[in-house]
Amino acid sequence: MNPAAPVPASVPATAPAAQPHILIVEDDEVIREATRMALERYGFPVSTAADGLEGLEAFHAVRPDLMLLDVMLPLLDGVGLCRRIREESQLPILMMSARTDPVDVVSGLEAGADDYVVKPFESAVLVARIRTVLRRVRVAPATETPAPAPTAPTASPGQARAEQARAEQTQAGPARTEPAARHLRSFDGMEVDTESMEVRVHGRLVPLTPTELRLLLEFTAAPGIVLERSALLERVWDYDWGADTRVVDVHVQRLRAKIGSGRIETVRGFGYKLRRPA
Repeated sequence: MNPAAPVPASVPATAPAAQPHILIVEDDEVIREATRMALERYGFPVSTAADGLEGLEAFHAVRPDLMLLDVMLPLLDGVGLCRRIREESQLPILMMSARTDPVDVVSGLEAGADDYVVKPFESAVLVARIRTVLRRVRVAPATETPAPAPTAPTASPGQARAEQARAEQTQAGPARTEPAARHLRSFDGMEVDTESMEVRVHGRLVPLTPTELRLLLEFTAAPGIVLERSALLERVWDYDWGADTRVVDVHVQRLRAKIGSGRIETVRGFGYKLRRPA
């Protein structure tokens, strides 16, 4: 087998079709092949590439469900490749790095990565991180505006009209809740549709990664409430231990750049909150 081939024939014949396809872009052949075999043991179909340009070709060829991307790559480094992918796709990206220098970590996250893992890593830990990132793509937010109680069938037409009028005046935080659009959260020119998972700012569609969307949904579910970094790590990244809070900080910076820098306020020493409209 050519380990550098972008679309290797290393996918188990018995792998379930529904299993997410992982693309590994790693220049170290030993690490690349060991990671491939470990993921295949867990049932993931896997493709590999040995440099950044090969990784870009493999991305277009196989359209994976997640990319496992090394930071240090020949021809096109991982940060550059991540930026290229983000120009056309919101594919979940997990960066790998043998270096824990904050500059490397932040550079990868700022380029659009969803998370990172430091080498060397145990295969079980890597798989857990992969499944966590994929879960953020699949799982719809649990916090939704509740549906109104149905009008009693014995109500008179006048009572029914009054109930409907009261329902139309219902306020959900700063967002007005209409019977025909209860999945909308509106905040001073920003509209978040929790049904279609679309975000618009002054009518313009804003593309967000799955992680950015989950983060924004947490803020819009609690406008004006300070959300601690540790709470966001648990709710958005599914981390129940003291993980690196730089992941939160960089994603908030990316979110601000997309929806407007003044919408999310920093509460020094605590975390962040979505600014309520005046």
